[in-house]
Amino acid sequence: MTKLTSTIATNASSPLPPSSIGEEAIALMTPEAVAELADRLENDNYASPFEGLKDWHLLRAIAFRRPDLAEDYLYLLDFEAFDEA
Repeated sequence: MTKLTSTIATNASSPLPPSSIGEEAIALMTPEAVAELADRLENDNYASPFEGLKDWHLLRAIAFRRPDLAEDYLYLLDFEAFDEA
């Protein structure tokens, strides 16, 4: 686990809604850190479902704010198209 993802994971005692993930944390994400995050989500080997949910929210926030870093991992987010018509 990188220092940044470790800090994010240990500072959060409950699932992180996307709005509470800091812009600075997202700005500091590296391709390696995102790949590590995606690896954890892919393996789905968490002690509790809430740990996985934290990572999922973090990847989702990265996908919205820095899509270049998350484009290879969008399949993990399971976005669905909605017909607003």
